Amino acid sequence: MAESKALPDEMKSVICFGPGDYRLENIPIPTLEEGEVLIKVLAAGICAGDAKCYAGAALFWGDASRTAYCEPPITPGHEFVGEVVRLGPGAGEKYGLEIGDHCISEQIVPCWDCRYCKRGSFHMCMPHDIYGFHQKTPGAMAEFMKFPAGSINFKVPQSIPAWQAAYIEPLACSIHAVERGEIQFNHVVVISGCGPLGLGMVAAAKQKSPAKLIALDLFDWKLEVARKCGADVVLNPSKCDVVEEVKKLTDGYGCDVYIEVSGHPQSVKQGLLMIAKLGTFVEFSVFGRETTVDWTIIGDTKELNIRGGHCGPNCYPKAISMIEQHQLPIEDIITHKLPLEDVVKGINLINKGSESIKVVLFP
Repeated sequence: MAESKALPDEMKSVICFGPGDYRLENIPIPTLEEGEVLIKVLAAGICAGDAKCYAGAALFWGDASRTAYCEPPITPGHEFVGEVVRLGPGAGEKYGLEIGDHCISEQIVPCWDCRYCKRGSFHMCMPHDIYGFHQKTPGAMAEFMKFPAGSINFKVPQSIPAWQAAYIEPLACSIHAVERGEIQFNHVVVISGCGPLGLGMVAAAKQKSPAKLIALDLFDWKLEVARKCGADVVLNPSKCDVVEEVKKLTDGYGCDVYIEVSGHPQSVKQGLLMIAKLGTFVEFSVFGRETTVDWTIIGDTKELNIRGGHCGPNCYPKAISMIEQHQLPIEDIITHKLPLEDVVKGINLINKGSESIKVVLFP
């Protein structure tokens, strides 16, 4: 096993102090205890959740019905890849890692003690320590990052460039959402939203071989990327009545599976109108504001299956494999590569939506 290299005492890190207040600062490099791993961050993606946290979304900062999830000051970032530079006692053996390996850690560090962890649903862990939001789990928008004991870590083939490996986490989430849809061969599937997650869902859903795969987005250039990911039909809601178009394609029945990943209230309403009776609606988004719908359509009218999706449990190996085997046009999905100090520029690109898909930072 290679020996760890000498490291500086401090590192550059983005620090979230509150909505709209992200600063680049110097902070101490993390120290290690038993079972912990230190990586040099090679690349870190900006998630739509990071962008909505910056914008002040209630999920992260609380409202009348929930407490704030984000615990500032904190280093953001849960999409990343890094090079192992130090290993705490027992960590190398536990995770099969050596100094110099490229690796990734699942976005959530489970407690392994709550009822969800004990049942195998670690992605719903009660403490819910996702990298980049809680004090226990600082994130990847820094030069170095620690994987705590109890984290779920994977080696990443060095044949995958770092800027591509930063897409493993969102792709794992996409795969999980597709699995929640339980897609069958005779299904017509609609994916609403062609951002990083939606495009990953299109690529993953294509591997389920549905009868027809339809992608929706407000930007035609993103729909062209969806075609490259495997969409059979692409529709722009600003240019046509997508509900009527989907019904025309399905003899008036509607789609069997609707996966909502745009985070826009209108997409929810549109999906409930578009979906067939006994269909499955999967929600995988962070919303900037509340959504109101007539729930009658869910029960009395269509008897729908409504499913949420969160994180990417047990999907990281598949995501790594898809990228390694070039099973999606990742060069079209990752549209911007920026230095760490341009984090706010990257966030603004994501919140604007019209010029970017995935933005990756390099410390």
